[in-house]
Amino acid sequence: MSQTAEKPKMHVKIYAPFRTYFDGDANSVSAKNRTGDFDILPHHKNFITLLIPCDVVVRVDGKPDFILPINKAFMHVKADQAIVFLDV
Repeated sequence: MSQTAEKPKMHVKIYAPFRTYFDGDANSVSAKNRTGDFDILPHHKNFITLLIPCDVVVRVDGKPDFILPINKAFMHVKADQAIVFLDV
């Protein structure tokens, strides 16, 4: 009997002062800071960074990637939660 284990997830929220672009569970989020491209996965260590112009990509199993081009933003990762606050 085979069991399919669900992949770990984290909560991702991408928002600006007057609009929420994404708010839900995801398998990963990718973006770019001054040192280069990076990925955030569930159980990531605490992390804070400023994002530079790039596409923020949120991946959820079974759904198309959510892709949001940004100019700049602040990302905070803690306790399986990734928050991206956009500077628009």
